[in-house]
Amino acid sequence: MIPKKAKSINWFTNARFGMFIHWGLYAIPARGEWVRSQERISNEDYEIYFREFNPTNYDPKKWAQLAKYAGMKYAVMTAKHHDGFCLFDSKLTDYKSTNTPVKKDLIKDYLDAFRKENLRVGLYYSLLDWHHDEYPAYNDPYHPMRGNELFRNKEYDFSKYVDYMHSQVRELTTNYGKLDIMWFDFSYDDKTGDAWGASELVKMVRSNQPEILINSRLGGNLKSIDPEVYAGDFATPEQMIPAEGVFDELGNPVPWEACITMNDHWGYCAIDKDFKSAKQIIRLLVECVSKDGNLLLNVGPNAKGEIPEESVEVLLQIGKWMNKNSDSIYDCGSSELPKPEWGRYTKNGKKLYAHIFERSLGPIVLKGLKGKINKARLLSDLSEIKVTDYWHNNLDDQDSAFLDVQWAGLPDEIDTVIELELK
Repeated sequence: MIPKKAKSINWFTNARFGMFIHWGLYAIPARGEWVRSQERISNEDYEIYFREFNPTNYDPKKWAQLAKYAGMKYAVMTAKHHDGFCLFDSKLTDYKSTNTPVKKDLIKDYLDAFRKENLRVGLYYSLLDWHHDEYPAYNDPYHPMRGNELFRNKEYDFSKYVDYMHSQVRELTTNYGKLDIMWFDFSYDDKTGDAWGASELVKMVRSNQPEILINSRLGGNLKSIDPEVYAGDFATPEQMIPAEGVFDELGNPVPWEACITMNDHWGYCAIDKDFKSAKQIIRLLVECVSKDGNLLLNVGPNAKGEIPEESVEVLLQIGKWMNKNSDSIYDCGSSELPKPEWGRYTKNGKKLYAHIFERSLGPIVLKGLKGKINKARLLSDLSEIKVTDYWHNNLDDQDSAFLDVQWAGLPDEIDTVIELELK
């Protein structure tokens, strides 16, 4: 019997932080990964990018080392995006990286490099395919040729496309060694669930890769107490963080991962310089963990195969913070305490981590923790912080403990983390 869910998701919920990599032909026009759809570019006009795709500076070893330094524990890379171009050596199409000037199986190189750094590896595979002849165009809301009169009366056999898609996923799950994640994208309108042959697809994937995790975008209801075979192992909110995490119908937590861009595009966009700061991303990561979730942070390499300098700089800053504070991220999750006014909590067993984002005058107030703390240490250097259960002239916080800090400001303006050892 093929299980509905993966055998174990513990590594995923312990890792908390991963790298998403969106890369393909769209790096050449450099206007984002949806450029074909947004500008209604035909296969013929898009072909120029296929003929000149030659990322001479592609070095996945550098990508893997950067991800590891930033504190990421896993990565997911686009094996095929919506434009149908394959970064792997599929036997089922000529539309692949091995037939471009680069002449490489880019996915194999990625997998080898990231595994060498002991990072878990995943593959993204688009259920959409704007290049395939049997994928409907005229009435599709996303296809580049939607509404194009040349396609109005074109006949399609969608089952042929579904067979092709299943066969490519079989290639990915049998030809590249152990995979940790299969990240499908995405279902819409009537193209959901078994319109994709999703039940059989998932059975095949789990048969080939018994320990693999599958995301929730094949369709189905992951929050149900009896979810479909294809509902997946974890939810994937995009460009947002759930208000209070994700829960099933009985109120049990559901594993989830917020996928977030560093600027405003997934694929490389030359003019998009609206990059989030390291401070903002670290606080997003902490928010995810405080709600029992992960953060999958995207990079969009350029046509040369380089991660943008702005992304590299931010990841280096994140790595510097993680080097001192990762104990408050890995293996951590939510606490039973409400969100404090000064920041957030994460927790691992009897270790409670206070993430201080801002503070006012006087002590840091820990509501509900009176008499419950053995000791407190600044996580970055383990220096002692005095804890008291009483603060003079305080009438409102009878159940509170207080951290008697001597800082005028905060030791770390990004996020000052205090490790609290609970009794």
